[in-house]
Amino acid sequence: MSAPEVYSIAKTPVTCHAFNADRSQVAISLNDNNVQIYSKQGKEWILSETLSEHDKLITSIDWAPNSNRIVTASQDRNAYVWSLSPDPLTGKLVWKPTLVLLRINRAATFVRWSPNEDKFAVASGARAIAICSFDPENNWWVARQLKKPIRSTVLSVDWHPNNVLLAAGSADMKARVFSAYIKDVDKRPSPTIWGEKLPFNTICGEYSSPAGGWVHAVGFSPSGDVLAFASHDSSISIVYPGGSTVYNIRISSLPYVTLTWTSEDALVAAGHDCQPVVFSGSEQGWALIGTLDDTTASKAPGARTRTVGKLNSAAFNTFRNADTRGHTGGGDAASDTELLTVHQNTITSVRPYAYGGEGIVSRVSTTGVDGKLVIWDVNAVSALTGKMGGLRV
Repeated sequence: MSAPEVYSIAKTPVTCHAFNADRSQVAISLNDNNVQIYSKQGKEWILSETLSEHDKLITSIDWAPNSNRIVTASQDRNAYVWSLSPDPLTGKLVWKPTLVLLRINRAATFVRWSPNEDKFAVASGARAIAICSFDPENNWWVARQLKKPIRSTVLSVDWHPNNVLLAAGSADMKARVFSAYIKDVDKRPSPTIWGEKLPFNTICGEYSSPAGGWVHAVGFSPSGDVLAFASHDSSISIVYPGGSTVYNIRISSLPYVTLTWTSEDALVAAGHDCQPVVFSGSEQGWALIGTLDDTTASKAPGARTRTVGKLNSAAFNTFRNADTRGHTGGGDAASDTELLTVHQNTITSVRPYAYGGEGIVSRVSTTGVDGKLVIWDVNAVSALTGKMGGLRV
């Protein structure tokens, strides 16, 4: 079983992350108002650029693989599209921001590019989702809003492969599928399992969390024919709209806050339980099959963590534990509070990292409140032990 690649990016929480197309760079938010871009050099990630334009904490980042544009959303109610362009004085390529007028009066919470990269969706606390497209005549990004029937903060969004449908999870305990069709941008969509006529703001599906929890994460399967969402009631729900079938998987551990599909019959979810877990199934049923984090493996200090620009020695670890954990004196103080998992705190984001044959995801990346970036092999699934062994379907 291949061990995960573990990188200690910072001592502060990593709110979100997004890789470029060739995975040579990663953009992250360290729980502040800046975007840090790290470049891969050998086996380490080195800070190469800092993008500063937002006034408040950045809540979400997405990096378009084909157009190489970065979009950021923030609690300052704004979004910026960052593009590489030559500096007029030096000729060096630099990131230039373009402000997007979202027309929202609450924080922006989540952002994702559409598959064609000609528009993006920004979730917000204003009970609305801004669908932003570029207006070439005026040379700016304009926003149209999906509002009805959202009753609370939208926490996550995900695009359907057809570039028109959009899934959204919100704090009103609902997961919904909307049409985000824009006449001057999109071609007329072909009929899907979600519907045929799809004018803007059409509700194609609405689903409740099993026990009334916030819907933290939503995701379409690679075909777009299945929807998954994770709720704060410690559940994962799988929706098959064709047969009106919904599978609810209840777990006995802490809730998940992020998920991503790896194939048409499998997905990875992660959150407050500090380890990415794998669900698998079909229209006949779904189940939790294991974890990507082998909690039975040896966790020798420093054996699995690669630091970024920091010392990694026994002396350094002693001072670090005294500083960050309040441990003093001799003995193995770190083991008192150290978890058996790779991540030592909530996983905030899980995203596809590498693809195998037929578009199946072979590796995923996670970031967490512990400041780590981890690359996992999705085929290295271990059996769940202890409290994670119990679940209800």
